[in-house]
Amino acid sequence: MSVRSMTGYAAVRRNLEGAELTISVRSMNHRGLDPHLHLPPELERFEPALRALIRRYVVRGHLQIHVRLVNWRRHTPVVLNLTLLDAYLTAFRRAAAVHGLQGEPDLNAALRLPGMFEMIEEEPPVEMEACLVEALEAALTALNEQREREGEEIAAELRARNAAVAEYAARMEQLRKELLPAWQARLRRRLDELLDGAPLDEQRLVQEAAFLAERSDISEEISRLKIHAQQVEELLTDGGEIGKKLDFLLQEMQRETNTILAKTAGAGEAGLAVTDLALAAKAEIEKLREQALNLE
Repeated sequence: MSVRSMTGYAAVRRNLEGAELTISVRSMNHRGLDPHLHLPPELERFEPALRALIRRYVVRGHLQIHVRLVNWRRHTPVVLNLTLLDAYLTAFRRAAAVHGLQGEPDLNAALRLPGMFEMIEEEPPVEMEACLVEALEAALTALNEQREREGEEIAAELRARNAAVAEYAARMEQLRKELLPAWQARLRRRLDELLDGAPLDEQRLVQEAAFLAERSDISEEISRLKIHAQQVEELLTDGGEIGKKLDFLLQEMQRETNTILAKTAGAGEAGLAVTDLALAAKAEIEKLREQALNLE
């Protein structure tokens, strides 16, 4: 499956019995599926079918869907309200009889009364739903094609940045072995200050240095960072709905780099080199997260 961006736009037009149907779809980033349908009143009864179709084509994103129907009521019939006219004539003649008046009702005056004419609301034909569904399906297909093109561009950038993180992790792994002598030298200086010239047990120094190195070892963090980078690559290759999974993995990668930075503080030249690499990896991961938020 392809990787999809959550942003895109598509529009289609269809003709139906002289009327013009236009559907436009615009999608933006959102943590879930958030469709907003804007339908003319005569088409509102078809909304459930359209929403069901949307769920088949889009998993995540804020959607603005506008449906326009032009020239549909061009020949809407106008009907005389005979019930109201009969009531008017009856009331006129009754008033004339009660008050002994002569005269006939004015038809023109009667026809100007509010509600004397009615416009018959025609229900859209059955074919309208099929036309709506077909047009929306075409719009969603075009939308997904555009989102896939943009998604592939984003995925290419993600792969490049993820490869850089994996490279930084490999270089940190090479430098890790140089950290133990740095910790030993730091421990020796500290003990010299505390002992102030008293004899120093070399065996004890080695033990303390080993203990300190174990607490400061970054091998597990580097290993997990490399594993997560491989998982990111696999997600990009598999495609589909990967945005949330990517965000979770990248958060884990950030935690690993933060731990590495905390453990290598004050570890001499080797520690500074590892710190530089971890900071570079952290910067790439932050950029990865920014771009991953655009993926479905």
